Amino acid sequence: MLQPAQPDRNIALEMIRVTEAAAIAAARWAGRGDKMSADAAAVDAMRFVLGAVAMDGVVVIGEGEKDNAPMLYNGERIGDGRPPAVDVAVDPIDGTTLTANGRKGAVSVIALSERHTMFNPGPCVYMRKVAVGPRGRGAVDINATVTENLKELSKRLGKPVQELGVVVLDRPRHDDLIAEVREAGARVLLISDGDVTGAIATAWPNSGADILFGIGGTPEGVIAAAALKGLGGEIQGILHPRDETEHALAVAQGYHVERVLTTDDLVQGDNCYFSATAITDGDFLKGVRFTEFGATTQSLVVRSQSGTVRTVETFHRHNKLQEFTTAGF
Repeated sequence: MLQPAQPDRNIALEMIRVTEAAAIAAARWAGRGDKMSADAAAVDAMRFVLGAVAMDGVVVIGEGEKDNAPMLYNGERIGDGRPPAVDVAVDPIDGTTLTANGRKGAVSVIALSERHTMFNPGPCVYMRKVAVGPRGRGAVDINATVTENLKELSKRLGKPVQELGVVVLDRPRHDDLIAEVREAGARVLLISDGDVTGAIATAWPNSGADILFGIGGTPEGVIAAAALKGLGGEIQGILHPRDETEHALAVAQGYHVERVLTTDDLVQGDNCYFSATAITDGDFLKGVRFTEFGATTQSLVVRSQSGTVRTVETFHRHNKLQEFTTAGF
């Protein structure tokens, strides 16, 4: 008699340990006004735990180039070298300024996908984006106007434009975009940082967010794509070179800077993983709490192939925290 096949290992559950480690390390620096030390602590803790994960990982989107970090740089091999072979995108702190100032919305995130399936941003730091949740998938077009997209989304969701929540990164470059959203009658939900969680919020029940518009980080767009795949949402992007030099470099490296990048372009296939652990309180996860016995964390973990979305609350004892971070209390 044939034995039933065993389910393959869900690496996403192991990734919780990784983002928990980074979040706890970063949380010790929350509100202390030093974003460099917070980021360094998170990078160190994340890399420490990743080294023990059973996988053959290659960092496609890392910390090195952006933050001059000696670890988690693009191209670094991580894990213990055993299968599966995966691409890895990391952001030990999405919201370093939020963390340094003790403000809401900072998270530690990681995304994995099968080898050679994750989009490499190359020299393009920024991209123009639009993101929606499951019910809005297929209703938006990044090449349409903001007003047209809001009207179509309104029809799809079955609620007036005036009730739509529009997430926009609070930057001067978005002044015209914000003005158009308001002219259309929708509600603007400004965020100061946190590009990844802003996109995820569009797919999270009762977050109040229905769509995200604007120019943000390309690496964050790839990480958000991995999350939205599992959550059933959609993201579209167009690379946005900062100047002519960056544009020329991207073209020379084979990038089509006017091409619309879909969720499947950013993360190919249907077997990707995403984990986020809150550093400070957010809209759908509580930040790290330090207590007399250790610390508590809340995480979101998503796997696209199985369609599972889990929220996980973890209690970490003082004498076990060394397993998650290289710096104890």
